Amino acid sequence: NRRKKKDDNILEIPSIPNPFPELCCSPFASVLSASLLPKATSRKKQVIKVYSEDDTSRALEVPSDITARDVCQLLILKNHYIDDHSWTLFEQLTQTGLGRAIEDHELVMEVQSNWVMEEENKLYFRKNYAKYEFFKNPLSFFPDHMISFPSETDAAVSHSGVLQMFLSSSTYPEIHGFLHAKEQGKKSWKKLYFLLRRSGLYFSTKGTSKEPRHLQFFCEFSNSDMYMSLTGKKISGAPTNYGFCFKPNKSGGTRDLKQLCADDEQSRTCWMTAIRLLKYGMQLYQNYMQPYQGRSGCSPLNVTPMRSISENSLVAMDFSGHKSRIIENPTEALSVAVEEGLAWRRRGCLRLNSHGSPIAMSNMGMSIHRSQSWFHHKISREEAQRLILQHGLVDGVFLVRDSQSNPKTFVLSLSHGLKIKHFQIVPLEDDGKLFYTLDDGHTRFTDLIQLVEFYQLNKGVLPCKLKHYCARIAL
Repeated sequence: NRRKKKDDNILEIPSIPNPFPELCCSPFASVLSASLLPKATSRKKQVIKVYSEDDTSRALEVPSDITARDVCQLLILKNHYIDDHSWTLFEQLTQTGLGRAIEDHELVMEVQSNWVMEEENKLYFRKNYAKYEFFKNPLSFFPDHMISFPSETDAAVSHSGVLQMFLSSSTYPEIHGFLHAKEQGKKSWKKLYFLLRRSGLYFSTKGTSKEPRHLQFFCEFSNSDMYMSLTGKKISGAPTNYGFCFKPNKSGGTRDLKQLCADDEQSRTCWMTAIRLLKYGMQLYQNYMQPYQGRSGCSPLNVTPMRSISENSLVAMDFSGHKSRIIENPTEALSVAVEEGLAWRRRGCLRLNSHGSPIAMSNMGMSIHRSQSWFHHKISREEAQRLILQHGLVDGVFLVRDSQSNPKTFVLSLSHGLKIKHFQIVPLEDDGKLFYTLDDGHTRFTDLIQLVEFYQLNKGVLPCKLKHYCARIAL
């Protein structure tokens, strides 16, 4: 009892902390502090450099297991951009002139680990409206003359059914057609009949024969990535501008590339889309569905695509009455727009009259478009086509630029039907006032902003409405 009472008295004395715990070598205490020990949940971080269209760059410290989608989300937050699910991370191989959109689920560090140290390869942050467009509009991606189905499948297969067959594990549609192939170790190209099956890509050694004895294996995709040729004619002497190739993951030079070339953009788009679906399967559909998860009524392959910001914000309205109304008649919308534009200019001139500079107002109307993201000052026709191609050949992707042939006019470059078309915007002077027109003066606009906003609502003489503009963003 005395010993127990003595122990109780000792416990009542407050303990004095040891000022030198690292000098204690008790078998029950570690000499190393906890901060020096590796944490079980720690993630290694690395620095990556991402470029934008205007060649500005930004260095990011990211975890080693970060995906391409996460990098895009990080840049969207840091730059306060609007996330419309079209932002993409691009890989560009400078020496070989190749480029591709990195899939959202791919690890960025694994992509960079395949780079050769001597090459100045880059990661680009830009929009790609065609990334998942085949889920929304498969008709444009799989033409009937390039696709066939297994014999046990019903001949009448809808285009949404084609996508379901691509994503299933039991059946797979066959893609077939002619492609130019570069012979290994030679500069020459040979036109061959190719077939894409679940087991890989084959070509026929005898015309268009599909017999197994005439088919020769060309490439499989598990250990290689597919790239689009950005400068195919210059580097490899391709017969057309619609080249693509397969590059082994651990190869840096052009020696191991399996290069192909299509006759037109529709053919190249069909081949590359089908190979993406073959390689990644349901993972692509999960990437596409991720922004829509949590919404009610989202069923597979039946997702209503999100409307673009321009479609949400640009609606012709009439506020002259007691209640506002939407103007659905294009002719009425145009007349209201012209009247509002003229009234806006008159109000602007009155505001500037106190400073004695109404002329400055007219000069501002002639150059107000220069501040718009869709306007590109002095770029060539080829540069405009390259920008639109990078943003994706989706109907309605556009930009406005200065004309190279006529300095007083402008050009509207527009993507439609997997082709890029150019329309000249001509200035007209009537009664001392300057107007702009696309249809020889039948429809007139006081400035380019009014013209673009009108054709975002009405296609008019254009093959489609203006939906997505090409912009050179800055990081």
